[in-house]
Amino acid sequence: MPEQSNDYRVVVFGAGGVGKSSLVLRFVKGTFRDTYIPTVEDTYRQVISCDKSVCTLQITDTTGSHQFPAMQRLSISKGHAFILVYSITSKQSMEELKPIYQQILAIKGSMENIPIMLVGNKSDETQREVATNDGETQANAWKCAFMETSAKTNHNVTELFQELLNLEKKRNMSLNIDGKHSGKQKRTDKLKGKCSIM
Repeated sequence: MPEQSNDYRVVVFGAGGVGKSSLVLRFVKGTFRDTYIPTVEDTYRQVISCDKSVCTLQITDTTGSHQFPAMQRLSISKGHAFILVYSITSKQSMEELKPIYQQILAIKGSMENIPIMLVGNKSDETQREVATNDGETQANAWKCAFMETSAKTNHNVTELFQELLNLEKKRNMSLNIDGKHSGKQKRTDKLKGKCSIM
């Protein structure tokens, strides 16, 4: 896999209905739809700043079902970074991330240099089944970063993608293309091996 290609591939995994597509569409297009339409696989592109030049952030929104294991393996092997999404309203959706995490581990070998965000979506909902500290505990066990988001209210959506780029050690990336870095750029070193709560 060419390390310095102009694409940076982020793969979004999670059970059906947790809001993967809503998060991606909110980030890429700024829109939110209330209806649930199952995804097989969609790819979105966003231009970002990368090592003082421009590259493409390629976001793969995967299926929530387990019908396509070959597609899942291919997405993992090509991915540079991963967003694992569960819904705070469903304990089961968090459980369904565990085999996906194990598969990423099996395909990638070491997780040390792979940016991973564990994301509790639907933080605007009141019927919570997964406490914030349960998400933090899981993220600590997986040695990844953690954040709660709401695609509906646009809470932490841009921050999620910027934080994921901040976790990348090999390249210096930012959502800002004009060369100005966000204030969070310096926090990259502090995040090494730690989870952060937003």
